[in-house]
Amino acid sequence: MTSQKAVAEKLLQINAIRLNPENPFTWSSGWKSPIYCDNRKVLGFPPIREFIKSEFCNVIFTEFEAAELLAGVATAGIPWGAMAADQLKLPYVYVRPKPKEHGLGNQIEGYYQPGMKTVVIEDLFSTGKSSLQAVEALRKEGIEVIGAVGIFDYGFDVAQDAFAQADVPYRTLSNYATLIELAVEKGLVTPEQQNLLMEWRKDPAAWGK
Repeated sequence: MTSQKAVAEKLLQINAIRLNPENPFTWSSGWKSPIYCDNRKVLGFPPIREFIKSEFCNVIFTEFEAAELLAGVATAGIPWGAMAADQLKLPYVYVRPKPKEHGLGNQIEGYYQPGMKTVVIEDLFSTGKSSLQAVEALRKEGIEVIGAVGIFDYGFDVAQDAFAQADVPYRTLSNYATLIELAVEKGLVTPEQQNLLMEWRKDPAAWGK
């Protein structure tokens, strides 16, 4: 089993990912979706948490070996960034969605120096908006972002285009296509549902209307 499929299996095992093509979920954006991903659940299952942490470290070590700093995206990326930084013995910061309105007014919390080669850590990539906001904040402080790593992504064209435009290579531990392939193998979805699930990814904003 590939590592991406192994990660997808762990997420399905604890219902961190749910599939329901007939009764779709509604995202905060208003999109109708046959899938809901809540990777925060992984934190409650220590063996799986350890596995996901190790996979993060493997990807960072092999794909971004020049990394000098990890930066978690608030809030869901914070624990994964901290765990990976501890394992890899790297400095760590996290990035708020916007600067604090009191105290020092920080948007980036922690110690860093301009020019540090940095990998952004996120739990989920959908459109890529929150991750790229963090990238922008880091770059404003002179930090060199060399990549981003997340647990899962939907494979939306809009995210791929946004990361490419921002010149940020990104990697994920698993992805939507791998998940659906595994779900079919396990009999969790029918071939007909598979077609429906793959159609959703092509135009998620219009799907279900």
